[in-house]
Amino acid sequence: MDTIASLFSFITTPVSWVIVQFHTMYGALFGPDTGWAWGLSIVSLVVLIRICLIPLFVKQIKSTRGMQALQPEMKKIQERYKNDKQRQSEEMMKLYKETGTNPLSSCLPILAQSPFFFALYHVLSNIASGKTVGVINDELLASAREAHIFGAPLAAKFTDSAAKMESLNASLFDVRVVTALMIILMSASQFYTQRQLMTKNVDLTVKTPFMQQQKMLMYIFPVMFAVMGINFPVGVLVYWLTTNVWTMGQQMYVIHGNPTPGSKAQAQLLERMQKSIVKHGKVRRRSERNVIKQIAAKGRERNEAERKFVKGLGMARLTVQLDGTVAKGEPEVEAEDGTTPDSGPKRQQPKRLTKAQRQAAAAESAAKPSLQKEEQDDKPKTAGKPSSGSARQAKSGQRKGQQRPKHPSKK
Repeated sequence: MDTIASLFSFITTPVSWVIVQFHTMYGALFGPDTGWAWGLSIVSLVVLIRICLIPLFVKQIKSTRGMQALQPEMKKIQERYKNDKQRQSEEMMKLYKETGTNPLSSCLPILAQSPFFFALYHVLSNIASGKTVGVINDELLASAREAHIFGAPLAAKFTDSAAKMESLNASLFDVRVVTALMIILMSASQFYTQRQLMTKNVDLTVKTPFMQQQKMLMYIFPVMFAVMGINFPVGVLVYWLTTNVWTMGQQMYVIHGNPTPGSKAQAQLLERMQKSIVKHGKVRRRSERNVIKQIAAKGRERNEAERKFVKGLGMARLTVQLDGTVAKGEPEVEAEDGTTPDSGPKRQQPKRLTKAQRQAAAAESAAKPSLQKEEQDDKPKTAGKPSSGSARQAKSGQRKGQQRPKHPSKK
């Protein structure tokens, strides 16, 4: 651990300085030696770090969406080289390189937080050992050692002995109960965050290595946090619990307002949008306008949820426009393949005739052959040699000239 601490020593001083600044502010409200002052300082540190990582989170979303768009191509490669795993991996890497996507993009926020995590761990470990670190002097060190969060000292661990707990003026039972609850909450929030991503924001009908990776992470990370959590000080557990809750809320916000195309969350979003647009007869929010603009631009490339959305608006005599608005008009006619044409005249269905009209049309069509036969009978018959046209109309194999009349019994 000393080697890891030395690697991240360049960030230890900034982290300790930020904690001290927040402690000064909260200490004026709750008292400098209270757990609220030190605990809220750690929570504020997490919030500050996550705000700084928002651009990285946006990049992560774009990269993840790129992976989702590549799933059909990845499925083709998987089926084409299903018996050659090495060639399959090579083609996957080639596809990633050509499109500029990264299958490990979901780990970027965790990797970016690693320096801050190890710096905070180093600061709290020195506090537990009674050593000054960064800008934390002897006075602040004594204040931090006296701070308790729900009866557990800031620097206490689940694996600490009773003697050490006695030196920190705490009960071993209280410390283990508090740390166990924090570890359970930390692992549960991590699992729910990943499960929410897998069940609502991806297309589970396509099985790809990316999907298998995400599913594996859903179980690996909670177990890893649970095993490692027993060696984390209470302050570090507060840090990880706060960042997991932040990630869960941030992801819920993104899934609710900007889900992955083709996912269950997109179908729910479009259903809510359809009800709102039909009720008010127009698009009211800018975010909804952007969604409609993307759907209108797709044309025949729309997925099932988007076609259902356009059809639902059509039933209300509303059509989507390329500028993201809706206009009143005739509903779009779906093609045989389920798509909706975006331009060209609308195909109109023939009007249904009444029973009297159908009977009159049938009688008229039946009368036409008899009229034609009467016209042919009224024509003057020509004597002598039959015309060339009549000769051509004779059936093959029939004798020309006057024919012997048939016997009456054979008529």
